Amino acid sequence: MPVQPSRSSQPPHQPTPPFNFPAARRLREALGMAHGHVAYGMRAGYGLTYITADTIAAWERGLSSPSSAELSALAATLWCSPGELMGAARTLREHRVARGLAPEDVARESGVEVQAYLRMEETDTWRGNERQSEALARVLQLSVPDFVTVTGRSEQLAELLRSAVTTRWQGYVRPVSKLLPVEKRHVEDVLRQMHDDYQARMARTLSWGGGAGSDASGEAGRDFLERILEHFWTLVRGGAGRGRA
Repeated sequence: MPVQPSRSSQPPHQPTPPFNFPAARRLREALGMAHGHVAYGMRAGYGLTYITADTIAAWERGLSSPSSAELSALAATLWCSPGELMGAARTLREHRVARGLAPEDVARESGVEVQAYLRMEETDTWRGNERQSEALARVLQLSVPDFVTVTGRSEQLAELLRSAVTTRWQGYVRPVSKLLPVEKRHVEDVLRQMHDDYQARMARTLSWGGGAGSDASGEAGRDFLERILEHFWTLVRGGAGRGRA
């Protein structure tokens, strides 16, 4: 059963969500619908009187993209979820749209005021506490990397991880745990392994005593720090850190 599009008011001038136009065409054709049938369904069912067959055709050709409200109505007309018509969600708002949820729904489930939530969407900055953050991850079904990205914590996490691998990792378990919906003992496992990996690279640098191998290993150490989030998520996904959400 399709997710009903939200009829709640939205802040003006929002960017359009990422639109997977080949998926829209594929889903329409699978239902045996013409462009005009889809347009009629959106006009009759959701009050979008300006939608025409040409509108649908332009979307499917990638010449334009539907707004959040139009995407929700299109998904309902095609009997699919909004997420099936979207590319990879990148922001808090896009993840909400992909789940077919109104701002009021997410705000209520997360335990924040709706106006405060809308400001967070507009600024791409999540300001909820730990309990609210866990609720947000749950209601939007966010993976841990997606949670960190949409709450604007990626760079803060990267800086903590760089410090953890280059100094004493034990001192960074608590601050890293506060950023993520991941159990503390699993953060410990990941930080310990990352610290060991990095220190092993640097130990090889010293053992080569400044020769050509030293330069190569030093470069490997710098690359490790530059790609610190990638290493972290690889270990998390591999089971060294299991999410709470």
